Amino acid sequence: MKWIGKILVLASLASPLSAFALFGDCKELFPNQQIPTSPQVGRDLCFDSFAVYYSPTDKKPIYTIEKLNSERLSEPHPRRSNQFYEEARLPLGERSLLSDYRGSGYDRGHNAPAGDMNNERAMAQSFSLANMMPQSRQNNQGIWAKNVEEPTRQYAKRISGDLYVYTGSIGKMGSIGRGKVTIPKHLFKLVYDPSRNTAWAYWVDNTNDANMAPPITYQELEEKTGIDFHLPTDVLPLHGKKSNQAGSNQKPLIGGWYPIFFDDYTPQKVQEIIAGIREGKIISVQIQYDRNAQLANKLAEQIQNQTTLQPDLFHSSPSESSSVTYERNRVTIIIHRK
Repeated sequence: MKWIGKILVLASLASPLSAFALFGDCKELFPNQQIPTSPQVGRDLCFDSFAVYYSPTDKKPIYTIEKLNSERLSEPHPRRSNQFYEEARLPLGERSLLSDYRGSGYDRGHNAPAGDMNNERAMAQSFSLANMMPQSRQNNQGIWAKNVEEPTRQYAKRISGDLYVYTGSIGKMGSIGRGKVTIPKHLFKLVYDPSRNTAWAYWVDNTNDANMAPPITYQELEEKTGIDFHLPTDVLPLHGKKSNQAGSNQKPLIGGWYPIFFDDYTPQKVQEIIAGIREGKIISVQIQYDRNAQLANKLAEQIQNQTTLQPDLFHSSPSESSSVTYERNRVTIIIHRK
């Protein structure tokens, strides 16, 4: 019966483009199987661990969707393949090509990150050019990887239940290659936690010198992109908000949790943490480490000696495997902000 599936795929590619994606083979990736409504027409592509709504005119994703959870992200991480390839399911005239990126000065920026993939096949699929956007190099390897992708993974590991993550880009700053792949002006990542009815979005300029701004609300992202992601109308922002209704003396649904990474001892980062504690802005600190206990202890001692807060040291040691790669010497301080 495999030939029937191939015929259906070919028929779908031959059919007119639509702004109403179907995602027939992977609707379970979407919250309540609700497919977003986009003003842009495109192709829906299902992969094992993510899905792409792809723009044949811009030759990059309009958005991607992933369903993350602690179990998936705690599994042994396959080695990053770096094997980029052209998406064979797309008609040739709609594909971005390897040659389009060559010498462009832009990275092939993942929408669904390779770092989220938990098996070799999913890792390989994540390098499809249908999952890529032209991204400023320092942005891709710096602020986006460290201040957007990694905090999203850390949040997914902390909560119980599934986390839905949409990633995409919008706007145009020219194009690259003979195929004229659109260079987006802005990048976004929408994070939705249904267990807390909470959603927030990272909105980042696609430049090497982009600054990290506080997350925007789900409603603000809808206005900026024109995409209706069909999340609940009463979804709360990142820090929640107090209700004026009687009987709602609850704390905000989530606090301000975020990581600060130490690849070596950085006095400025430490002093910023200490200042936040002294000003009453930081409630707790957890120091996570694997091999670099010396750096972890040094950070803990300095915080303890200069504040009244007792840091929580947490030894997080992943399983040993020849196929697993970790930044084992990194120390991560998880900040719980008031």
